[in-house]
Formats: sequence, C-alpha cells, structure tokens
Amino acid sequence: MPLKKILTVVLALLAAGCAGPQTQELLGSAIVAAPVTEIAGNHSIFIATTRKKSDDPNKVFDGERSATLNYARVNVTVPGLHKTGQIERRSRGKSDDPAKYFMASEVVGYDAQPKFSSALNADIAARGGRVMVFVHGYNTGFDDAVYRLTQIVHDSGYPGTPVLFSWASGAKTTDYVYDKESASAARDQLEVTLRMLQQSGARRIDIVAHSMGTWVTMETLRQMAISGDRDLGGKLGDVVLASPDIDVDVFKSQMRRYGKPDKPFILLLSDDDRALRLSGLIAGSRPRVGDYKDAADLASYGVTVVDLSKVKGSDSFNHTKFADNPALVKMIGQRLREDDGFASDRDVTDRISLLGQ
Repeated sequence: MPLKKILTVVLALLAAGCAGPQTQELLGSAIVAAPVTEIAGNHSIFIATTRKKSDDPNKVFDGERSATLNYARVNVTVPGLHKTGQIERRSRGKSDDPAKYFMASEVVGYDAQPKFSSALNADIAARGGRVMVFVHGYNTGFDDAVYRLTQIVHDSGYPGTPVLFSWASGAKTTDYVYDKESASAARDQLEVTLRMLQQSGARRIDIVAHSMGTWVTMETLRQMAISGDRDLGGKLGDVVLASPDIDVDVFKSQMRRYGKPDKPFILLLSDDDRALRLSGLIAGSRPRVGDYKDAADLASYGVTVVDLSKVKGSDSFNHTKFADNPALVKMIGQRLREDDGFASDRDVTDRISLLGQ
C-alpha cells in the first residue's frame, strides 16, 4: 500500500471505530436517586469475557487478555428520556443520574463457572428459555459493549436472557491488529460459552454479532461444525451478522465448511459502510463482507442478505445501523421474538428495504 494511502487510513482510523466516547468506566460515583417513573427499564446482562479484571474497579474489565473465561452479571437502567437507537451516556463531570443516562447499578462477579451457570439458568427459566448472545466488534471497551447490548435488548423488546460475550478489544482505534488477534484467541472460549448455554435450560439460542465480532462468531460456528454439532443440539436459533468485518473469500470458506444452515443466517450489509472501507484498505484493498456489492453471490451460501445501503444510520461511518436505526432495531427484535421469524425470509428483506424509501 502506498505511503500516502497508509497515512490516509491511519488518520481516518484515529477518527473512526465501532465504539463511542472512550470513558471506559462502567461504574461511577454514588448514583443519584431517581423516581421509578423516570426509569424506562432495568436489565440484567450476563457476561462471559476473555478480558482480564481491571485494576480500576470502575472499569470492571479492561482490554488485556485473560487465559480463561471470567463471568459477571451487570444490572443496567435505561433513562425515561431514552430515544430508540441511542445510548445516553454520562460525560465527564456530569452526575450519575439514571433519569438522564444509562447507568450500571450493580455488578456481580462469579469466581467459578458453576456459580455463574446456576444464576444464568435461573434467569433463562424465568424468561421462557430464550437466550440472545451478543458479540461486539473492534474498538469496543467493556462499558460500551454492556451499554450497547442493553440498548439492543431494550429497544428490540427482546424478552429472553441477554448474554454478552466480550472478547479483549483494546478499545483504541490504533489497536486494529491487536483486536484482530484477540478476536482469534477468543474462538474457543465463545464455543465454551455456547456449549454452556446448550447444557442450560435454554430451548433457543440466538446470536447477534457485529463487525469484527462476526469473525469470532463464524470461526466458532466453523469449528462447531467440524466437531459434529454445528447447531447446538438443535437449539441454535437466528444468527444475525451485522456489518461483518471478514474478507469475502474467508467468509465463503467458513460457510462451505459449516454447510448451508438449516435456517439461513441473516447478513446485514451496506455499501456506504466507511469503517469497513477502511478495513478493506488495510487488508490490501480487498472487499469485506459487510460492504460487498454482490449480494446474490453470498446468498448462494445459505444466508439471507439484507442490503441496508439506503437505510439511514446515526453514526458518521454508517457502521452501527443494525442498532442505532430505530425502525431496524425494532424489526430485528420482532424477528428474534418470534420462534419462526417473519412469514418468510423474503419478507424480512422487503420490510427492511422499505426503511430506505
């Protein structure tokens, strides 16, 4: 890559990324008391992470890699003034007011997997046996991942148990290579997490993965297929791949090894995704799945391709449309809430395409 292009990419990356403001503090000072009427929702987020515990208790987990999984549960409140598709975050110097901001009200750590499984299984049973696993993308701090999943669950109206699989992103725009290697290192632990859910009382396990998180997800699904149980004993539900940061040829190879899914994966792509365009430049001007223009080519591998190019996003890089477009996040929620999805996969495509008109 010519030096001028490299400098252009670096400068762009310094202004880009999947995450928002990098405070990286999940817990703040004492939370201001707020009337129940000013709280829109209270959500318990279960955590399985390859991150190390942070020396700063307010961060909980940092971007360093752990050799083993760590487990936690975080309770997060959503403010009454919340607008669908947004994450209202407290800026530095502002009070921890749950009436105005997303706030983590409690963090519970588990020192052993059986204790975590016990708490998780109880929540799954209470919520009807549905689980959604969210795998975040590049440049995402632990706090951002927790708040993003909370926002998705709240805005989509998902009734099941939310589980965040958080791999060790460095949460810096300059850590692209570190993040890529951290994602690769997390594949086995994502499979451990999915197998743990398979052994729980869950009757259906949905996966929503974003950006570089789709790489972790696809590699894990590939190795599950090699092991002879690719669909978690029949419990695998919808697999939503949003803005995949995966080389197109690699994705095709992964899908060939996995085989055509019994239920097509849902692939959300957009040819105006500037973050993936930068990723493609770093990769030698090779297209990424998330901004690939030949949707029919990908559909032949057993995926339902949904083109979001005409759908409006709220971030300048058009990289988080799946979560920040109000109509789209609600539509994904409707898909996930129903055991059989919409009337047909074509109906999903048609409804979402209408959002751009």
